[in-house]
Amino acid sequence: MTETTPLDRAHAQMQNAPNDDAARLRFFERIADGELFLLLEEEPKPEGPVTPRLFEVEDQKFALVFDREGRLADFAGAAPYVAMSGRVLVEMIAGSGIGLGLNLSVAPSEYLLPAQAVDWLHSTLGNTPQESQARPEEIAPPHGLPEVLITALDTKLALAAGLAKLVYLAGVTYEGGLKSHLLAFVDPVPGSEDALARLVSEALIFSGVEAGVLDVAFFKASDPICASFARFGLRFDLPDLAREQSGPAAPGMDPDTPPKLR
Repeated sequence: MTETTPLDRAHAQMQNAPNDDAARLRFFERIADGELFLLLEEEPKPEGPVTPRLFEVEDQKFALVFDREGRLADFAGAAPYVAMSGRVLVEMIAGSGIGLGLNLSVAPSEYLLPAQAVDWLHSTLGNTPQESQARPEEIAPPHGLPEVLITALDTKLALAAGLAKLVYLAGVTYEGGLKSHLLAFVDPVPGSEDALARLVSEALIFSGVEAGVLDVAFFKASDPICASFARFGLRFDLPDLAREQSGPAAPGMDPDTPPKLR
């Protein structure tokens, strides 16, 4: 039986609702969050530049990518390729005038993403959450948040495996009476705070919630306020890392050192 991938489902939802901006945003999010396989002209070299196989459509250049190795093999046989997250790929080709040809001829989610859309996605992923300071005075159950945002958070937090023990979503009242919603990460790995805040920011953006605001804060399990989060908050358990990686990483797998485009 042919596999239906998350990208296939997001693409179908977008095609079935062409005027639904939220469906289109979720498709872009699946591209960014998923692992993609980039078809190359030659075998990649460790820490060296990669040369994508390009093709032209109406004077526009596209790199060929697939969301499953088997789909790449169905298209190109035993051809060289490199695996990387969609966000790393977008960072690599943004500004180059190259678009993405996704799953062409091998899946229902075949799609041409023009260079302008790649640049937009890169800019969106680069949005930096604003930092502020406030003291919570009252914690309450979350109320009135759209279900699409809860689902987006659940999906996005799965990417934070190993970066925190757990997360609570709660209503909060700050000093001065300002009310908001807070996503409280408990026992985050030191240095992971920026990455976790960006994940939450992306969940807001790609869920399509207009003018959405969701605060993020970090706590130790021993902090007294965590008892209130446990009582009133909606709990998300982050998955554990299945195993430690060993040996050298393949080109493109480290988001801090994306491969260079040749």
